[in-house]
Amino acid sequence: MPDSIINESDLALDRYDGNIFVITMRKAPENRLNSAYAQKLIGAFNTVRKILGPDSDGAVITKGNDTKFWCTGLELDESDSNPFANSEGFFPLLATIVDFPFPTIALITGHTFGGAGPFALSHDYRVMNSQRGYFSMPPINLGLHFPGIGTLPRLKLQPQVARKMLLEAHRWTGKEALEDGIVDAVAEPEKMFDAAMELARKWAPKAKMGVYSVLRNELYGEAGKAFREISYVHGKSTGNPAKAKI
Repeated sequence: MPDSIINESDLALDRYDGNIFVITMRKAPENRLNSAYAQKLIGAFNTVRKILGPDSDGAVITKGNDTKFWCTGLELDESDSNPFANSEGFFPLLATIVDFPFPTIALITGHTFGGAGPFALSHDYRVMNSQRGYFSMPPINLGLHFPGIGTLPRLKLQPQVARKMLLEAHRWTGKEALEDGIVDAVAEPEKMFDAAMELARKWAPKAKMGVYSVLRNELYGEAGKAFREISYVHGKSTGNPAKAKI
């Protein structure tokens, strides 16, 4: 049985096998991200980092609480009352994951839309539901932009796939996402968690020598830098607010 580290109504953090941590998002109804919830997620990642300490094995799985939704992006209404909402939550969350010193796996249990795209891509590995859920990042349809929005698709995906994601707002099934290299595995709903745990156990030892984040930044550091530059910024605009909402 896992050990419960955090058990709140909208988020849980459980520990498996000593060094595998599972963050379960359960923020009704669709695990949408606002500044406060992004900070909760950051807190969960920081808790894992402090528990494991330097030069140790470990990995984190971020999953949804059901097979309908993983995350449907940002609470776009929040920017109506707080124009710095993303700078206070979403951008720091992406920066935290890209710089995290242990392997990360996004267990994409269901629909993944909008800002959930870069959220998923910020993880090292992705496992997607083979039976249900779409992956789509449609800023082109929403009139939305922030500096660095294209870095993870460009750095992690083939050029034609990144174009489909950012400029065409393509919607992928799990099977299609696997074929295009967006996810590393697909599995039936009842086997998804086991597939993610298998990846976590396989790659957790790679953090042992303490250079996992340093080497990841050799690959994707441009993204981390872009996200950090717009995190906790209040003196200027950090992007174009969406002209349409989903």
